[in-house]
Amino acid sequence: MNLSNRIKQLVEANFDELVSTRRHLHSNPELSFEEFETTKFIASKLKDNGFDLQKITETGGYIDIKGKNPGSRTIALRGDIDALPISEQNEKEYTSKNEGVMHACGHDVHTTCLLGAIQILNELKDEFEGTIRCIFQPGEEKLPGGASIMIKNGVLKNPRVEKILGQHVMPLIDAGKVGFRSGLYMASADEIYIKVIGKGGHGAHPHQNIDPVVIAAQIITQLQTVVSRHTKPSIPSVLSIGKVIANGATNIIPNEVYMEGTFRTYDEEWRMKAHTLIEKICNDIAEAHGAKCEAEVRKGYPFLKNDEDLSNNAQAWAVEYLGAENVEDLEIWPAGEDFAYYSQEIPACFYRLGIRNEAEGITSMLHTPTFDVDEKALKVGAGLMAYLAVRELGLK
Repeated sequence: MNLSNRIKQLVEANFDELVSTRRHLHSNPELSFEEFETTKFIASKLKDNGFDLQKITETGGYIDIKGKNPGSRTIALRGDIDALPISEQNEKEYTSKNEGVMHACGHDVHTTCLLGAIQILNELKDEFEGTIRCIFQPGEEKLPGGASIMIKNGVLKNPRVEKILGQHVMPLIDAGKVGFRSGLYMASADEIYIKVIGKGGHGAHPHQNIDPVVIAAQIITQLQTVVSRHTKPSIPSVLSIGKVIANGATNIIPNEVYMEGTFRTYDEEWRMKAHTLIEKICNDIAEAHGAKCEAEVRKGYPFLKNDEDLSNNAQAWAVEYLGAENVEDLEIWPAGEDFAYYSQEIPACFYRLGIRNEAEGITSMLHTPTFDVDEKALKVGAGLMAYLAVRELGLK
């Protein structure tokens, strides 16, 4: 029996356990860097397979699956474990038991698939060369990002990890399919915070005031030129202001206006220039009107670049495992993801796992209270991750 069929057979045998694991995780979500019970559960599942979780942060850790000649090469697989501050609106037997917390980004699936891949790889460890480090990472959803902390604490060392693979659920792709993109894929994600401080007063006497609402409106408009008139057209960039608070009334000009937004791009040099430009635009417009401005751009996750050789190989191996009709090409996706920190350190491939099923009404997007997955995707997620790891290391 060839490798692909052997892995599929192992996945099929473990499918009920995968579903049970995913439902337990989904029912018991925990917020970023608070995943204590989740980590205990992961550790217990690993113990059942003969592994001890090596803690590297309070809630994050890894295990190493050692094949033949384990010191020859080491690659890594990553699954994130945290949930979001969202109140779930699904009515399923596995709906979140923790009020206001939900696995609305599919990290329960990622963790389950990595656990499933470990079961498969453990069965095959006498047949591949090298070591596979399996990383259970906390805090993907919250700055500074669990990936940055785990890297700082040495998760890519002892032995040195050469390459890393990770997957993420995608509601736009049908269950049973996956998507790949080599090169630039996900954007850096920075947070913009602006406070315009004017002088409030009666709306009927604007000449006696310094109107922060009008100033804020000019700032919002002028900030759009950061992308449209200062960025090279070849560098994808997005600047959006998503929150504006001006607590005045029909006849009251407030003293302050508060705003929040995001800036995303794919070039580090331009990113830093844009931060300076954003703050300068805000301060200059406020000063021109006799107001004050407090503008800050908080640096978030870097951009995610998929290594071309690793990603092209992984996509070809996915075609081997799933068939060409089940492997899609992805477009640039300007959301942020802390897997990007790994991609800044070593060759990385971050691909998408389809979880959509329109017939069953599973179509909600990520970070929504009705998000859910077609659990048949667990078969693909666990099996493909194992297959890619073995193909990268090579069978003995």
